[in-house]
Amino acid sequence: MSKSNFIVVTTPTVAGYKIKKVLGLVSGLTPRTRGVGGTFKAAFQSIKGGEIKAFTSEIEKARGQAMERAIEKAKEIGANAIVGMDIETSNMGETIMMISATGTAVIIEPK
Repeated sequence: MSKSNFIVVTTPTVAGYKIKKVLGLVSGLTPRTRGVGGTFKAAFQSIKGGEIKAFTSEIEKARGQAMERAIEKAKEIGANAIVGMDIETSNMGETIMMISATGTAVIIEPK
């Protein structure tokens, strides 16, 4: 595995690798809110039923940003992988959504 590769998995292990050292828990957070226009558009789409596309791209961006923040924290402490990555979403009031990405920063090496 080269230095530029960084592995993130939801499982507790990485196939073909052994965990050499556990460095600890890392998290990345991002709170998000929709502007008035986005909220209005989402309300209109919800009347029709189905997916609320006004939120889909924002949620995907927020998930990616939360994961990137967790990866950066893991790299700062010397990790080359995160195992057990978990993505959670929670609401803070009616207009703010919090996305968190949490996992265990580790140093892995090929078996």
